[in-house]
Formats: sequence, C-alpha cells, structure tokens
Amino acid sequence: MGDKFLRPDYIFESSWEVCNKVGGIYTVLSSRAKTLQDEIKDRIIFIGPDFWKEKESPYFKEEKSLFAEWQWEAKESRLKVRVGRWTIPGEPIAVLVDFNPFFEQKNEIYSWLWENYGVDSLHAYGDYDEASMFSYAAALVVESFYNHFLSISDKVVYHANEWMCGLGALYINNKLPQIGTVFTTHATSIGRSIAGNQKPLYDYLFAYNGDQMAGELNMQSKHSIEKQTAMFVDCFTTVSDITANECKELLDKPVDVVLPNGFDNSFVPKGSAFTRKRRAARRRLLCVANALLGEQLDDDTLIVSTSGRYEFRNKGIDVFVEAMNRLLRDKDLKKKVLAFIEVPGWVGEPRKDLQERLQSGEQYDTPLEVPQVTHWLHNMSHDNVLGMMKYYDMHNRKDEQVKVIFLPCYLDGNDGIVNMTYYDVVLGNDLCIYPSYYEPWGYTPLEAVAFKVPCITTDLAGFGLWANKEFGHYGELADGVKVIHRTDYNYSEVADNIKDTVAEFSCMTKKQVDECRKKADELSRRALWSEFIQYYHEAYDIALRKAESRKNE
Repeated sequence: MGDKFLRPDYIFESSWEVCNKVGGIYTVLSSRAKTLQDEIKDRIIFIGPDFWKEKESPYFKEEKSLFAEWQWEAKESRLKVRVGRWTIPGEPIAVLVDFNPFFEQKNEIYSWLWENYGVDSLHAYGDYDEASMFSYAAALVVESFYNHFLSISDKVVYHANEWMCGLGALYINNKLPQIGTVFTTHATSIGRSIAGNQKPLYDYLFAYNGDQMAGELNMQSKHSIEKQTAMFVDCFTTVSDITANECKELLDKPVDVVLPNGFDNSFVPKGSAFTRKRRAARRRLLCVANALLGEQLDDDTLIVSTSGRYEFRNKGIDVFVEAMNRLLRDKDLKKKVLAFIEVPGWVGEPRKDLQERLQSGEQYDTPLEVPQVTHWLHNMSHDNVLGMMKYYDMHNRKDEQVKVIFLPCYLDGNDGIVNMTYYDVVLGNDLCIYPSYYEPWGYTPLEAVAFKVPCITTDLAGFGLWANKEFGHYGELADGVKVIHRTDYNYSEVADNIKDTVAEFSCMTKKQVDECRKKADELSRRALWSEFIQYYHEAYDIALRKAESRKNE
C-alpha cells in the first residue's frame, strides 16, 4: 500500500504540546513519534514553545551540537531557539522557540493575516495572542531551517496541530509554497464551546452556522483562524468520523483524511511485571480509601474510575456521579464498589490528616471529615463534583456498598497521597468508565484497554464509534468495551446503563472477567500506531502532490 504514496524527506510538526504536557495532544504526538522516527530517523522535527528557558525541562534535553551552524545562524537573525531531543520513546529532534519577542509585531502580523487570509483577530482574548505568536515563531523556524539545509528537490511537509498552529501553516503556505501543509483539528473550537455551554450539539448540528455561533459564544478569532486554515492548507484532517462531521457543518469544509489516534504500548508492562504492578496499584488505592473512610475494604472490592480533563459535562463526569448514586440502591450489585474520580481540579494541598493515617500504617474504623476527597481544594464550596455529591447526600457512609472518592490532582507520582503515576494506577482498576458527551477521539478508554482494563464509553466518543466499527455491532461488556448510545437528551438512560453494566460486571465469574480483559487487550492492539500510521502517509501524500504541482507552475 505504501508504494504509491509520495513520502516526505522531512516532516516539521508544530504543536503547543510539544515537550509541554497539558492535554491529550501530548499523548498523540509523543506516542506516534517513535513510529515516524523509525521510518525517517531525525527527519521528523517537532517544534514547541520554550517555556523553560534556563530551567531544566523534564521533557527535553538540549544538544548544542545538533545543527550547530544553523542554531548560530538562527540566533543571528533574532530567532531564539533551543535544539535537542524530546525525552519520549524514539527521542525525536525537538526545537523549542521563544515566541515572546514577536508580541511587539503582533499588530503587523494580524494585519498580514487579515489581508492575505481574511482571519479576524480583532476579537482575540485569553490564549489567542500567545498561541498565535508561538505559531508565527514556529513557522519562522521552519523557514530558516529550510533556507539553510533544504532545497526545491526535497519533499517537505509542515504539519500544524489545532487552531493554535494555524497562523504558522498559513505563513508557510504563503512564503514557502514548495512545502506541503497538513492541518489537524483535534476538536473544533466552536463545537467544544457549544457543548461546554450546555447547548445541544448533535441534533442541531446541521442547523448551526459556525460563524454565527462563534459570534454568539465570543469565539470569533479562534473560529476564524481554524476555519481559514482548514480552507487554505493542502490537506485538512481530524481525528474521528464524529469530528469530521462537525468540521463539515461548523467549518464548512469537509476533511481530506481522518487520522485516528493510535497508541504505543511499549511501556505497558508484560507478564509477571504486569501482575506485580496491578497488585501494587490495587493495594495503594485500597489503602488510601481505607485510611480516608475508616473501612477495611479488601481486594474483592470492585475498583472503578473515570479520568480526564475537568470538563464536567463534556467528559460525562456528571453522569458518572449520577450512575454511582443510583448504584447505591441497586439490588443486583454483588460486590462493594470503590469509585475514583481522577480529574485534576483546583487543588490546594494533600490532606495532612490523610497523610498521617497513611504513614501510621494502622487500621481505622472512623472516617475523616469530608471523606469524599483526598486533597483540599481552593474552592471546596464551589466544586462541581463535591457539589453534586453533596446534593445527592453521598457521604460514603459505613453501610453503603458504593464509595466515591475524588482524587483532584495530576497523578504524576508525587501528589503526596497516592504517589503513583497515572499509568501505574490505571491498571489497578477492574473497570473504567468514560461516559463522554463531547470527545473527538478518547485516549482514556484506549489507554484503559491497553492495560487490559475493560471500559465503558459512548458513541459520542470517536474511540467508541471506532470500536463499534471494529466489532460490527455496539460494543458489549463481553467485547472488552461497552459502548453506550448517547444523545443530547438521554442523560438519565446513560446513567442507568452504566449502573446496570457495573452491576452485571459484579456478577461475572473469574473466567468471564478474564475473557473480558483478554478482549480489551485484543482491541487495543488494533489501535496501535503501526496500524494507524498509514492514514498519515495518505495525508502527507495529498499535501506533497499539491506542493509538487506548485513547484511546476
């Protein structure tokens, strides 16, 4: 299949999340890098924002000898760059650029953007300026590198991720037409905004006018750069069929290729190491829960969780709490359930009283006060999760079968309570639940199944739709992934469906559970980058062919 595609000699890929771990795009790029690095070693070059300056970054190690002559030349032309390696599997080359110097040219840059591409930057606020200046700086890095090292005979692709990198893609399109441009929107800014503002997105998608909604929701500038970039690049892409539909309706531009997000499972432990790590995770989670609740929950407890960004409605955190509340009264539930909400909130500090209990190693039979949360928050009285639990009188009482605990911090290994990384925690679960309302792809369910944990997701998540396609039917628990049908209005049914699925899981025999885990693992293997990279080659090919035709003009 690969032979008929034009292959790039060089790929430059820019994103706000290169060497900057803030969201799911970091996972997309960092897990895909090794596959591309194996194919065109050191000719895939990532460009990210330099936030670290003199400080040591955990994601980047500088190599002053890499392209030393060009580094010197770039500095001469007032481009502040640092070149090195992104510390991820494959260790690809990364260039971090300081975009602050360009703020003083902001008005000229925005005028150029308006005159050439009709992008409205007048209504900019928040992160728009910062992202745009980075995007501009990233394009200058490519221009400088190209002029120093490359020539018209090289096949070069510039790949921009999200609206944040749109300006750079348009700059390249204008100044270096011999480079093929690819633009990926991982979620349309206006679609996410409609969903986040409690408006029904899906039933009315055909009727929404993206430009009009952008005005209504104060999103004109982000929407404008996203839409114009989609219009002018050589190849416009997104991550799932569900978002492709959103692009067509809200950006008035169908995508050229869908690039599903794959996974690199090289860091999933194997064999006895997996068993050991799973035991350790369960021990730690039960230990934290018992200290907080004053209970003696044992290893027979069903451990379930949800995780992701703190988008209360979009990520379905509200439905998760609702489902756990209903589960409290479910007659079919055969085991105790310990449910964690692993979502970073506005965290203050780890609870001293909980730390003391954990250090003492003793068993307690009285709960701590507020036994629903592991870390104190800055806004305890205004937090959505705690507010909903309080409304439903969910206080993790002794006699209740279901205990819900909010773990409101990044699981980076040193949060002060769990002190394990997310990947070391996730494999301790029996079941993961991600009832998203707005989820262009959905890494959390994919990560869960890669660690052999069956999960529940919805058909409003790109991953859920993909799983249904792979199965040839709606995913059931026995398939390793249960896919629930979700619409704008069936919140209550979704909550019931989750409740019933957890109850069903609690009744399964060990043999059934093992089969379920095996199926989850099998599905995850069909989503490896080695399976999905072909779609990228298709996108590069489209972009390169358009660039080639311009070279001949």
